[in-house]
Amino acid sequence: MQRIQPPDWAEPRGYANGVLARGSLLFVSGQIGWNAQQQFESDDFVAQTRQTLQNIAAVLKAGGAGPEHMVRMTWYVVDRVEYLARLKELGGVYREVMGKNFPAMTCVQVAGLVEARAQVEIEVTAVLPD
Repeated sequence: MQRIQPPDWAEPRGYANGVLARGSLLFVSGQIGWNAQQQFESDDFVAQTRQTLQNIAAVLKAGGAGPEHMVRMTWYVVDRVEYLARLKELGGVYREVMGKNFPAMTCVQVAGLVEARAQVEIEVTAVLPD
């Protein structure tokens, strides 16, 4: 995999502007902050994000991949203000679970998620090299 960065752009913090990769694609469906039994253990945004990332890591592992294989990540949050206010905490949780693997990312605020208690949903695309 190769990070793509236009030479005259400022370096992004916590994501890549582009990723070039070859191999087998692994698509991880939108994961939310409940456990393997589909039960929420917290309504806290950061705690749900930690669980969501752990769920993604579990799916990646089941597919023979790891966080280092992520090339694309899309975050759906129900509260943009809380997301921005807690970026430092989120960064710590992200690095704790995913390490220093920063794919191309998008984050959007949504009116709601299918599961009413969910505060964040994240989907990932990974590429396992040939």
